[in-house]
Amino acid sequence: MPRPARFDTPLLLDAAVRLAATAGPLGVTMSAVAKETGAPSGSVYHRFPSRTALLAEVWLRTVERFQEGYYAVLATESDPRRAGRAAARHVVAWCRAHPDEAALLLYGAEQFGRADWSEEYAARAAEGNRRILGAVTALAEALGATGPRAAERVRLALVDLPLSLVRRHLRADEPLPPHAEELAEECAAALLG
Repeated sequence: MPRPARFDTPLLLDAAVRLAATAGPLGVTMSAVAKETGAPSGSVYHRFPSRTALLAEVWLRTVERFQEGYYAVLATESDPRRAGRAAARHVVAWCRAHPDEAALLLYGAEQFGRADWSEEYAARAAEGNRRILGAVTALAEALGATGPRAAERVRLALVDLPLSLVRRHLRADEPLPPHAEELAEECAAALLG
C-alpha cells in the first residue's frame, strides 16, 4: 500500500492562497509555495506542471468554493427578493469567513494568468461563470427585471455593491464591520424593490 502524500494538492493550494492574500499573484511561485509548506519543489512540480497551472488551480478552487455557496443561496430560495437579499448577504458573509480567499478574488482571474490558461482551465472558469450568470438572470426574470437597465440594477444589488463593501475594508487591511451583512442586504432590498 503506497504511503499517503505528505504534501498533497489541498495543502499546496492553501499555501498559494496565503501567499496571494499577502503578496498578490506575483508572490505565488513554485518556490514560494514549496518554502511556505516545507515541501521539496519537486512535490509542487509533481502536482502543477507550471506556474500557470498553479495560478489557474488556486484561482479556480477559490472562485468555485465561493460560487458553490452563492449558487445554493440563489437556487434554494423560492422568493426572488429574499433570494437576492440572501445572495448579497452571502457575498459579505463568505468573505468574512474566508478573508484570505476574498483577498485573492479581489485581484481577478486576469492577474492569475487567465490569458495563458489551458483550454481545460478556461472551460472550468467559463462553466462556473455561466452557471452563476444564469442564476442571476433567472432571478432578474423572476423579479420582472427586463431590459438592460433593470438587469444592471440586479447585478449591482447582488454582486457589485456587496463586493465594493468588502473590497474597501480588505484593501484597507481592516476587518469587516459587524453590520456589513445587514448593510449589503439592505442595499440589495432597496435596489430590488
